[in-house]
Amino acid sequence: MKLSLVVASVDRTRELHALLAGFEAQLYRDFEVVIVDQNDDDRLVPIVAEFSRSFPVIHLRTNVRNCSNARNLGLFAATGEVVGFPDDDCLYKPDTMSKVAAHFSGDPTLTLLAGNCVSETGELINGRWTTASCEINDKTVWTTVIGFAIWMRTAPAREINGFDPAIGPGTPWGSSEEPDLALRLLRRNYRGYYDVTLGIWHPDKRLTPGAIARAFLYGAGMGRVLRKHSIAAGIAAPYFIRPIGGVVVSLLRRRMSHVRYYWGTFRGRLFGYMAAPSR
Repeated sequence: MKLSLVVASVDRTRELHALLAGFEAQLYRDFEVVIVDQNDDDRLVPIVAEFSRSFPVIHLRTNVRNCSNARNLGLFAATGEVVGFPDDDCLYKPDTMSKVAAHFSGDPTLTLLAGNCVSETGELINGRWTTASCEINDKTVWTTVIGFAIWMRTAPAREINGFDPAIGPGTPWGSSEEPDLALRLLRRNYRGYYDVTLGIWHPDKRLTPGAIARAFLYGAGMGRVLRKHSIAAGIAAPYFIRPIGGVVVSLLRRRMSHVRYYWGTFRGRLFGYMAAPSR
């Protein structure tokens, strides 16, 4: 079973080189890499040339800086039966592709596979994660699906035209393009599964200055997707209540950066939910 790894990349070289070096060390060898280059220069050309000697690399160029658009370009250029979308600053463990291939080879009913984000010590980071493997559904999708740790069969992903280019980085709705894609697959009766042991390393961006600045945009993306898919109130409500709780606790502890983060998240989610059409 051939895997295609679509990497949308902009501005990063050192991190991309490390990612591809991790691919070079994979135990599983039936894969290709599709790099969708959103840079205005040729900074990635030497990296592509270096790793093309170790595995197939397709190098696409686009002048549109939109993550969902870039991933879709890669999706429709991929030649593998299964496609994944690692970030250009994440790292795979040596057995990651082996585990992914085993899931899809061993379960013909599986369309979408999700893992999670871990630190170098194996701690779950960058969000609230479901702590046991489970089926992906309207309730669990918010705590099991993140873009750099999802893989899916290529044909169904193309059937729904991949990611919504109106959602995600580079748009006013700066996140949740991956839960949106997962939900669109589920609405067509495709099946998704979350494997808690399938951890991908990624920088921990919780409450960094960048995360605080992006809180509103990321919140807006989630609010939009909650509304777009008519997620039940009992599932959606906690995602509005929790950041308010975070504001209160942070005020009591005088952690003003945390206050700004949680308040931005709440405002963004509310804005996205109220501004977005239900369909």
